[in-house]
Amino acid sequence: MAIPAALVILPVGILFFVSGLVVNLIQATCFVLIRPLTKNGCRRINRLVAELLWLELIWLVDWWAGVKIKVYADRETLKLMGKEHALVVCNHRSDIDWLVGWILAQRSGCLGSTLAVMKKSSKFLPVLGWSMWFSEYLFLERSWAKDEITLKSGLLRLKDFPLPFWLALFVEGTRFTEAKLLAAKEYAVANGLPVPRNVLIPRTKGFVSAVGHMRSFVPAIYDVTVAIPKSSPPPTMLRILKGQPSVVNVHIKRHSMKELPETEDAIAQWCRDMFVAKDALMDKHVAEDAFNNEELQDLGRPIKSLLVTISWTCLLILGSLKLLQGSALLSSWKGRTFSASCLAIVTVLMQILIRFSQSERSTPAKVTPAKPKTGGEPLNPRRQQPKQN
Repeated sequence: MAIPAALVILPVGILFFVSGLVVNLIQATCFVLIRPLTKNGCRRINRLVAELLWLELIWLVDWWAGVKIKVYADRETLKLMGKEHALVVCNHRSDIDWLVGWILAQRSGCLGSTLAVMKKSSKFLPVLGWSMWFSEYLFLERSWAKDEITLKSGLLRLKDFPLPFWLALFVEGTRFTEAKLLAAKEYAVANGLPVPRNVLIPRTKGFVSAVGHMRSFVPAIYDVTVAIPKSSPPPTMLRILKGQPSVVNVHIKRHSMKELPETEDAIAQWCRDMFVAKDALMDKHVAEDAFNNEELQDLGRPIKSLLVTISWTCLLILGSLKLLQGSALLSSWKGRTFSASCLAIVTVLMQILIRFSQSERSTPAKVTPAKPKTGGEPLNPRRQQPKQN
């Protein structure tokens, strides 16, 4: 049964922001005191600490809302996940694609070393954005003149990363909506590009840069396709907070970095062909409500996120009781005003996080025209597609 969001937002927000500030403080301390002495030692500590915060959000998905993540992949790919560096390229279908990625990473044992390329404003999100900054996420301004150098330095910085990491790249540049799909179709027709049906037109500059700078130390690209079955309502942060379940189907295909071409134009075309394949795969999903071309893998529901959330809750309750016993916080009007103000701030911050995740509020990304090849015809699944390992 769904729970009114108002009854959940405040207690979850208090737990998340208080524990998050503790995590941020530890991250900042390590960044200032330990990183100058041993960068990789700091990275290892940060991985463990960041997970203590991010597992709370996984608990919301796994245990509170009961969202089911169905993964379709071959067994060889599944064995390698979490044991190698990988560039993860995903369509941006839902409001919680980033959380789906975290869940896959947690199942694969590399949650704390999962990174992403995100818009610059994300790093200013209280607690969550700060933890991402300390974890070496890459933040871009959506202006290639500014982002090219930022992206290059961020990618090369990962060359000596001591643990298997995933770097997520949403090459569509924005979350999928029907309005954005209509705009993408109009753009494709006007520029003589393949007309998409289920995906947006990929922005290839970031992908080309990532491949060019990472191919010497990243062995694989994970081609991830996210789809929502017709029988399931789309998952959103608000639905998750209400405890409302959804189903998300995820198709994973591994490509060896060695199979990619060498020239920038050819790499860009490889990316566009990958989205041709995604569009055809999404057509099949629309017809079958599943990715039946691959085996459904059971990744289970690890108890770790539940234990971490229970531990944070117990610490918060004990800390609050100690604070109330040792102070007169609620016995004066100033103390009550201060407490009410803190609760109001938490509520506002939670609303900001919810609104930030909503796809209707994301801004479309500019797409650099590619050389016309198809005269504005629909994407053809018979076109040459990336090889599959």
